[in-house]
Amino acid sequence: MTTGTWARRHLLSMAELTRADIEEILDVTDTMVEVSTRSIPKVAALRGRTVVSLFYEDSTRTRLSFDTAAKRLSADTMSFAVSSSSVNKGESVRDTIETIEAMGIDAVVVRHRSAGVPAQIASWTDAVVVNAGDGWHQHPTQALLDSYTIRRHRGSLDGMHIGIVGDVKHSRVARSDIEAFTALGAMVTIVAPPTLLPPTLRPWDVTVSHDLDDVIATLDVCYLLRMQRERMTEALVPSMREYTACFGLTPERADRLPADALIMHPGPMNRGVEIAGEVVDRPGVVVTEQVANGVAVRMAVLFLLLGPGRAALPDGGEIA
Repeated sequence: MTTGTWARRHLLSMAELTRADIEEILDVTDTMVEVSTRSIPKVAALRGRTVVSLFYEDSTRTRLSFDTAAKRLSADTMSFAVSSSSVNKGESVRDTIETIEAMGIDAVVVRHRSAGVPAQIASWTDAVVVNAGDGWHQHPTQALLDSYTIRRHRGSLDGMHIGIVGDVKHSRVARSDIEAFTALGAMVTIVAPPTLLPPTLRPWDVTVSHDLDDVIATLDVCYLLRMQRERMTEALVPSMREYTACFGLTPERADRLPADALIMHPGPMNRGVEIAGEVVDRPGVVVTEQVANGVAVRMAVLFLLLGPGRAALPDGGEIA
C-alpha cells in the first residue's frame, strides 16, 4: 500500500477520496504520462503482481485502458469474458471471484450492470478491487482521467465553470465527475431536461439549467453525455431530433463557447445526437486525449494500490 496521503484498500467511489487524495493520484499520473512517452513504455513497478479484468458489461476504452496500464507496469493480466465463461452456466459472482482468487491474484478490475457489486466483491476477496463502472452508480477512474485532462490544459480546476450536459439520470460518469470536479474547486452546472435528472441532487453542490443556450457562453468545459437508451425503460424525451435541437452541441452552439473552452465526452459518442459531426474535429475537443490520459491515470491507481506508493518515487518524479 502507499505510504503517501492516499492509503486506501480499494477504489470503489469518488466519495472515498479527499481533494488531497485526488491530487496525489493526478500527481503520480504525471509520472505515468512520462513512462507512456518512452520508446519502450514499460516499467517493472508491478512485476510479479496479477491483475484480473472482470467485465460483466461491454467495454472498449475502459477495458483496454486497464489492460494496457497493468502491462506497462509489468503486471501479469487475466481477462474474464462473461460471454465465454461459466456465468452462462449459472455461476454466481461470488463463486467466480473465489475461483479466480484461487489462481492467485492481487487486484480485480470489475464492471457490472448493478450498482454496488464492486463493493460486495471487496468484502469477498483479499485482492484490491477497482470499480470500472457499476450500474448508474460510479466510475471513479473516468472522473480521475477527466480531471487530469482539464488540469493539463488549465493547471487547476479551481473556479472553473463546467457544464455537464445530457442524460445525468443514468450516468455513473456524471455522478463521479460531479464529485471530482467540485472537490477540486470547480463550479458545476447540470444541463438537462427534467426527465433526465436523478430524483434528488443531494448532496451535490451544483446548479441546474434546462436551457443549454442560457449557459453555453459561460462554460470553461462543456462535458457531453450520451443518451443511455439501454438503461431506459420509458420514453424520457419526445424524440432524438428534439433532444438534439435543445441539448445537442451544434456548430452554432460550439461557436458561442469561449475560445479556449474544452469539449469533452466519455465515449462512445453518438454523432449527430449530443454532438454534431462537424464539431468533433474542432481544436477544443479533447476526447482522444481523455482516452490517452486514461491509461496513465489507471497506471497511477494500480501503482498506488499495488506498488510501493508515491514515497518510493525519486525526487524528480521519474520511475525506472
